[in-house]
Amino acid sequence: MTTAYLQDHEVFSQRGDAREPWLTGLRQSALQRFQASGFPGPREEDWRFVDLAPLTGQAFRLARPDAGAVTAKVIAPYLFAIEGVRTLVFVNGRFVAPLSNIGKPPVGVTLLNLSAALLSHARLLDGHLGKYARPEASGFTALNTAFLTDGLFLHVGRNVDAGAPIHAVFVSDGREDGAATHPRSFVLVESGGRASVIESYVGLGQGAYFTNAVTEAVVAEGAQLEHIKLQRESERAYHIGTTHIQHGAGSRGTSHSVSLGAALCRNNLDVVLDGPGVEAQMLGLYMGRERQEVDNHTSLLHAHPNCSTREIYKGILDGRSHGVFNGKIYVTPIAQKTDAKQTNRALLLSDQARIDTKPQLEIFADDVKCTHGATVGNLDQLAAFYLKSRGIGGALGRKILTYAFAAEVLEEIPYGVVRQALEGLVMDRLEQRAETTP
Repeated sequence: MTTAYLQDHEVFSQRGDAREPWLTGLRQSALQRFQASGFPGPREEDWRFVDLAPLTGQAFRLARPDAGAVTAKVIAPYLFAIEGVRTLVFVNGRFVAPLSNIGKPPVGVTLLNLSAALLSHARLLDGHLGKYARPEASGFTALNTAFLTDGLFLHVGRNVDAGAPIHAVFVSDGREDGAATHPRSFVLVESGGRASVIESYVGLGQGAYFTNAVTEAVVAEGAQLEHIKLQRESERAYHIGTTHIQHGAGSRGTSHSVSLGAALCRNNLDVVLDGPGVEAQMLGLYMGRERQEVDNHTSLLHAHPNCSTREIYKGILDGRSHGVFNGKIYVTPIAQKTDAKQTNRALLLSDQARIDTKPQLEIFADDVKCTHGATVGNLDQLAAFYLKSRGIGGALGRKILTYAFAAEVLEEIPYGVVRQALEGLVMDRLEQRAETTP
């Protein structure tokens, strides 16, 4: 079903918005890569646990611009009332200024939509776009790059604090089935800078659409980045998201990922520690019900010495849902004094829920502390008995224990209003289950 994408790209390339030869070349080379490789299949190791046929077997066409149906009132439930927050709203892959609130960023902070930045910051983007999330890595990344148009652009200068978080909201209006969007975002935090970014992917209604998102983030020497990705697509939608974070020496970073929606969701998180003394955390929570597929692939490259990382991913699976966790830690020969910890835990709430988990360590240095572990199971019966002995049994007891399982990840989110909103979504889902389970 690649023909539909090629036809759309032919029309897309005639728009004439690529004023820079490098941008035209980047898009065309990515398209050629997609034509050569197509979509990944089950014979590829990184994709063998997930069935992509429902996605790749359909012809998704480039989404039409929003005709004004998405209003401030419609998107209000997806925004966060954080003091000073700057919000950029994208509908069907395109920036909508009237729904956004960028305000006046601090001196040294440039906050734009990517389409505008391609004109005003072409030289900067030429040196970065496609250099981290490379088109040859995956047919999905190649396809995103071929249609590269709009998304978040954030540049934080040296020793500048961007202040309150930046919230990019990517909305699919769900008016029609078969629509595709390819959001592309870029974040650069220069040496000593600090920034917090929230990406929300949401669907209105229950449309069967396709979101193919790519984010590249560069955290320079001594800089800090807090990155939060929230996936709340329609449960008939398909979400493929790739995030690449490149860390410089002495930088700090935390990546939070929460996935609740989509019929099929694949999150690729690639983190490269490209300098000594980096500290990074990767935290994730995913929930599946009915026949949802939720696939998390993380890759962590320890390329230099004296770096420490902590990774915790937790999954809650119900109905006939299927979860995948594949976490790879690679330690190069020069990365001595590496301290890396990886944990994946999955909670199965039904006999028909499934999880494939594959933690990986590839270590080529001898002075390291690296651990990984994976556990899969049902609710703790001893804890359930304890609650029951104190009058809290049945569905309520199960809801409390399930929420406690998720809380370890949610409590790490630094913004109370975001944390509370996610806690509410988790509790709502558990409440819905409790109503149907004696």
